Amino acid sequence: MLKTVIIGASGYTGAELALMVEKHPELTLSGLYVSENSADAGKPISQLHGKLHGLIDLAVQPLISPQEVAQQCDVVFLATAHEVSHDLAPTFLANDCVVLDLSGAYRVKADGFYPTYYGFEHTQSQWLDQAAYGLAEWNQPQIAQAQLIAVPGCYPTASQLAIKPLVENGLLDLTQWPVINATSGVTGAGRKATMTNSFCEVSLQPYGVFTHRHQPEIASHLGCDVIFTPHLGNFKRGILATITMKLALDVTDEQIEQAFSAAYQSKLAVRLLSDIPRLQNVENTPFCDIGWKRQGQHLIVVSAIDNLLKGASSQAMQCLNIRFGFPEMTALV
Repeated sequence: MLKTVIIGASGYTGAELALMVEKHPELTLSGLYVSENSADAGKPISQLHGKLHGLIDLAVQPLISPQEVAQQCDVVFLATAHEVSHDLAPTFLANDCVVLDLSGAYRVKADGFYPTYYGFEHTQSQWLDQAAYGLAEWNQPQIAQAQLIAVPGCYPTASQLAIKPLVENGLLDLTQWPVINATSGVTGAGRKATMTNSFCEVSLQPYGVFTHRHQPEIASHLGCDVIFTPHLGNFKRGILATITMKLALDVTDEQIEQAFSAAYQSKLAVRLLSDIPRLQNVENTPFCDIGWKRQGQHLIVVSAIDNLLKGASSQAMQCLNIRFGFPEMTALV
């Protein structure tokens, strides 16, 4: 049994991870941690997240000595802020732990990316170079060998799964950049109450127009430029991404179908639909649903995921399963 800890366990993603670890036949949940000054320190996780009542009653502990925790575990999930993951990961890696980081701290290898988009200097270039990007359906060989896995966020996951088969097969005219309009539920903003996610204040609106940090992440891993506009929706969970693209000349429906089928026919967490996906069909599931329609040279692909699951915790667990050779959907369905 792999001794597994979760840091940042009091948040929505941490709670989902705790439930998956508890269900996993090859893992044992050996610790739940939050920052030293967190108001949640010392409370049972079931008190913070009622759905865990009677299932997991461990208290979340203040992370006082990362070194001590690292010496007593095999796997760590970092559901922490970007700068916190940046600083914590090397301690666990130095103690031979496998680290699955759900922040953006190790996702993009590009000069100037972190000061520009995250506001801090990245000082762990060695680990940044070695990190595997945890887009589970596309990077299995790298994930299987990595000690540090940088799990993509919800917007990049929904967007890349919908676009990547077309790019890889040369089916797009990339002189017209793919245009991604994606809407997320408010759980994407985290559990801490703010004016942004207050029920009385939430209204459908775009944000981060032309400036969102996920745009360069998506573009970097797709290998092409995109226009990405995220939206905040007035619902709890899920992401729906509607992506408009221009096809290369003479591309047929059969080629599009074949590109998606070849990419995902053996991938259990992606479901290809004959119609347009709906959010309610992926809520509380580890799946990405993808559907498309074309008219002339234009193609619209729609993808739907649960932002807390396929967009975060269940993809992290997929990566863990790939890394240790367990069946990929273990603890997910």
